[in-house]
Amino acid sequence: MITAAQLRAARALLRIDQRELAQRCSLSLPTIQRMEASEGVIRGNVDSLVKLVEALSVAGIELIAEGAVSSSGGRGVRLKSPPPSAGGEER
Repeated sequence: MITAAQLRAARALLRIDQRELAQRCSLSLPTIQRMEASEGVIRGNVDSLVKLVEALSVAGIELIAEGAVSSSGGRGVRLKSPPPSAGGEER
């Protein structure tokens, strides 16, 4: 579904910290920290994973699965569109 590396990359593209991501997907900060610290594909509660992926999608992140069409191959993330500005402040 989503790897820890994809999650960290997605958060970096959105320029948000773990706390903001937790708020956006209605999960706890320790849950996000655990997900990012895991190896490979994130394992966990299906409901939590769905909330996470949905929040990333709403924020404009497209997850690229292993074997999906992309210029370089492999897993990854990309922005569907530029991230919305958070009050004009850069984080």
